[in-house]
Parts: sequence; structure tokens; C-alpha cells
Amino acid sequence: MSHPLGVYGPVVTPPGRKPPILFGDFAAPAVETLEGFRAIGGYETARAALKDRKPEEIIEIVKASGLRGRGGAGFPTGLKWSFVPKASPKPKYLVVNADESEPGTFKDRELISRSPHRLLEGVLLSAYAIGAHQAFIYIRGEFAFLVPGLERAVAEAQRAGLLGKNAAGSGYDVDVVVHLGAGAYICGEETALLDSLEGKRGNPRTKPPFPAVEGLYGCPTVVNNVETIQTVPFLVKNGAAWYRGWGTEKSPGTKIFSVSGMVNRPGNYEIEFGLPLSALLEEYAGGMRAGYRLKAVIPGGSSVPWLGADQLATPLDFESVQAAGSFIGSGGAIVIDDGVCAVDAGLNLTKFYRHESCGKCTPCREGGRWMEVILQRLEDGQGSRRDIADLKSIAGQILGRSLCALGDAAAMPVLSILEKFPDEFEHHVTTGKCVVNRRRTAVERARKGEPVLV
Repeated sequence: MSHPLGVYGPVVTPPGRKPPILFGDFAAPAVETLEGFRAIGGYETARAALKDRKPEEIIEIVKASGLRGRGGAGFPTGLKWSFVPKASPKPKYLVVNADESEPGTFKDRELISRSPHRLLEGVLLSAYAIGAHQAFIYIRGEFAFLVPGLERAVAEAQRAGLLGKNAAGSGYDVDVVVHLGAGAYICGEETALLDSLEGKRGNPRTKPPFPAVEGLYGCPTVVNNVETIQTVPFLVKNGAAWYRGWGTEKSPGTKIFSVSGMVNRPGNYEIEFGLPLSALLEEYAGGMRAGYRLKAVIPGGSSVPWLGADQLATPLDFESVQAAGSFIGSGGAIVIDDGVCAVDAGLNLTKFYRHESCGKCTPCREGGRWMEVILQRLEDGQGSRRDIADLKSIAGQILGRSLCALGDAAAMPVLSILEKFPDEFEHHVTTGKCVVNRRRTAVERARKGEPVLV
């Protein structure tokens, strides 16, 4: 379970920036163990809250804090919890979404690896708040390596009386099950995840009813992301006003961004909401590597529209990023450099979303396939201006018309690059090749047996 700092790197907080909240755990010795976690007061917040606070008090703290879901949608967490019908005779369930399937996002696996007991403390508090006695942590299939360590943490907490019957001596029972999925992007969508958890094929459900009313096994269910649940103990311990000391009025707190691409320090960074995108890239990620220039940034994982190099002043909060034409999403900040062909990148993304479509609804199933066909034709130098027009039309018809957000995830990047890089599409039509494409050049050099520099 233990990961030396060399695996993920030390926590980076540039001078003058506020310290992190969630990443603050990582400085504690052996915090991934129960002994190490309890040495910094772990589980004491849950122990006190389950004894001295009513469930609705915890919900009100989370509401007042302004915490919004960190899985992509950004829905207010406390409001979501309040939708669970208190008078329902059915059992209630808490499901932690640790599927983390969005390309470019790798924050949740670090949180689980380095501070699993903080997640479990968050589960304990959240389950109590919504009246759930059973919680599930749904792990992405490719993250099987996380399961033994997380199950070990669950077993440690159970042996210590912190989970299970009479959890933390409170008289309240909370059981936790770690469930490994099979590895499907669609299972990041909460209703598809619930179908998978029930043993079915992961397909999104028609909404309403929403999971809070009719979710797992037809019972009231709350589904929240790892980062969201792991924040709850800090809120309950320190209060809503304390949490609002970070971030902006409408986007309080901190957000973990997974930065990838040709930057000097790719990795996970917990920043205060409202920090300019330029500061994330320069102060935290160390700027562009020598020899590479910034072309664009995908701020919220591969499914959101791109921001251009002229938009680096954009504050990283829900409202500002949306006003700039994109979304915070899951916080996967993919840095696109000047050696990347926009058409080729669009094709690569479209292949992924076409492959991951569950096929349940027509716009996503058929539209994704046709976008791939057209982009492949353009990339191969056989496209026409009619193809560009058709591509824009097809993506526009997918947008907002699919059963779940996967259709939008496929369409938005395509529409974005068509808007921001029309000259590259035109170049493909008129010359039959990319303006620039480091990836294709590397493949061609490798085929010739020539050295490849990345």
C-alpha cells in the first residue's frame, strides 16, 4: 500500500499560495496506515460527529460550505444529499465513484493510494448523513492495483471498530464493500455505474427518476466522487466558513488538477479555485519543456472544449471556465503543444469515445462512428470541404441529444477544434497533410529505424 514520494512526487505549493487541504495528509509519516492516520487525528472527526451531531446537521454543513461534486458535473453536494427521501422505507446506499475513466485525469487514484483512511472517514460521515448503512467504493477495472491496499485499509478500520457494527462506538452501523469494475468509460456515469454494480451491463438509465430517489437496487442512493467524499471530514471538523476561506464565492474550496503534456512537472496539483490557468501551468507544473510552445489546454479532461493559448488568464473556477467556453470537468488539464496536429488529436479522441459508447442511443452510437470516418479521411489526406461541413453538422446534432453525457463528450472537443483551428482543417483539404504532427513524424522515423526524440 505504501508509496514513496518518488512515485507521485512531493506536494508542490508555490510561495504565496495557500496550502492544500486534501494533499496536506501526504506529509504525515505512514498516513496510508491506520496507525499513521490516527496519529494526525484521523477518524476523530467522524467519531465525534456520529455521537454528537444529527445527520441533518452534517448535510447543512456541507450545503453551507458550497462543496460541489468533483467528478465532472459540479452539482452542489449537500443539495444532492438532501434529495434522499428520509421517510422512505427502503434501505439507502452510498456509492463512491472511483471509476476515474476520463482521459487526462489521475487524481483519485493518488488520493486512494496515499490517504485511504481519509476516504473511509469521509464514507463514514457521508453514509451517516444520508442514513445509509451500506457503502460501496466502485474502483475502475484498470485500477486493480489499488484494491488490495484499499481492502487492507477497510479491514484495519473494521478491526479497530471504526467500521461495521457500532461504527466508532456510535451505535450506527456502516459496512463498506470495495467493488472492482471491468473497465468501461461509460461506468463513470453514475447510473451506468449503478447498473454495473448490480451485475448488469453498464448502460446509462433514463432520468428521472434520479438515483437519490431510485438508484442502486431501486433504492435511494447517493453517488459521489472520491475527491468529493474525501473533502467531507475537513468540512465537518472545521466548518463551512473555514472552507470558504479558499476559492471564490460560487466556487469555494480547492480543486485537484491532473496536469499532463509537455510541461516540466506533470502531476496532480491541489489549487485554490480562482487561480489563473497560467499560474497552474507556470508555478505548479513548471511551464513548458524547452523546445515546446503552448498551443491549447483542455482544462477538464478530454471531453471538454479546448482553451486557446490566448486564454491563459482564465481563472480556474466553475463559472469563469464556463464563461471562457469550456468546463472544469474532472480537472484533467491536458496541455497541447505546437507539435500536435488538431485534426489528428480530434481523431484520436473521437476513436476513444466511439469505442467507449455503450450503443444504447442513436446520436452517440452513429454520430461517433461517422465523426471518426470523416476525421480519418481528413487525416489521410482524402478529405474535402464538404467533410468539414458534415463534421460540424454531425457533432452539432449529437450535442445535447444523447441519453447521457458521453455524446456531448465526443462532440464538444470536435466542435472546439473546428472553431479554434480552422486553418489546420483547411490545410488538410488543400495539401492532403498535417501542418505539423510530431506523433506521425515519430512513427515514420521509427519505421525507418531512425532515432526518435520526444
